[in-house]
Amino acid sequence: MEFNVFTEPVGVFLGLVTTAYLLGSISSAIVVCALLGFPDPRTQGSSNPGATNVMRIAGKGPALLTLIGDVLKGILPVLAASALGFSAAAATWIGLAAFIGHLLPVFFRFQGGKGVATAFGVLFALYWPLGVISGLVWLSVFGISRISSLASMLAFVAAPLSCWWLLPEATLPMALLSATLLARHHSNIRNLVQGEELGFKKR
Repeated sequence: MEFNVFTEPVGVFLGLVTTAYLLGSISSAIVVCALLGFPDPRTQGSSNPGATNVMRIAGKGPALLTLIGDVLKGILPVLAASALGFSAAAATWIGLAAFIGHLLPVFFRFQGGKGVATAFGVLFALYWPLGVISGLVWLSVFGISRISSLASMLAFVAAPLSCWWLLPEATLPMALLSATLLARHHSNIRNLVQGEELGFKKR
């Protein structure tokens, strides 16, 4: 069933969208680095407040905490929507609001990350096989290239395609999420073309 504003409880839906955006606006990277005494990730490395950049500047522990926080921001609103009986399409729109909050956080002057971990949280909470498919794409590409941004972009090229196959009603909001994620990686795309994108060395 497609999301229909005339059949869904609109007031609750808008409340969940707002709550999801505010939850997404809590930057795990900035909070974790501040609490543990590391520099603001927006001023170091790639300047992106996400788990990959926290790994570069603070190590595995802070990066793991950041990753968990960012994934939960995508999971919790979608699970809440599902628990309240919303359709998969409506739950995906609500997850998209959390994703946008991560990108444009109201609490941090709208200077957010690129949303990959939060987007994965949305996928897994929506329908776990979607998350597995994109996760396998990410692992395969990263294993070959050692470039997290490339792996992330290709994982979310796959996301709307797998939605169209497995959960068609969620395809439109997932396509918008994926397109926004790709647009957010515009500087990474430029660096990839120029051969200057940061990667991880094999150990």
